[in-house]
Amino acid sequence: MSDEVRTFVIAQLTDMNYDVEDIDDDTTLGPAGVDLESLALADLAVRVEDRYGLTFAEDENEKLALMTVGEFTRMVAERVSATATSDLG
Repeated sequence: MSDEVRTFVIAQLTDMNYDVEDIDDDTTLGPAGVDLESLALADLAVRVEDRYGLTFAEDENEKLALMTVGEFTRMVAERVSATATSDLG
């Protein structure tokens, strides 16, 4: 699931006109990394929410800026798995 989420996130960053050539799992989403500003982070979060049926709390935006691409994709994959598991039960 993490690989699928990572592929989706990279595709969305490309669609948002960010240079993804040097992005790896250790690249931060915020400053000194991808350099997403708050509006771009919100846009990415909405795209992920729409694709995977998740909801991010408003106070998570600051946390997202500090996350690496790898941390973000793992978090999304874990939430998707948890949601799928709870839907089955």
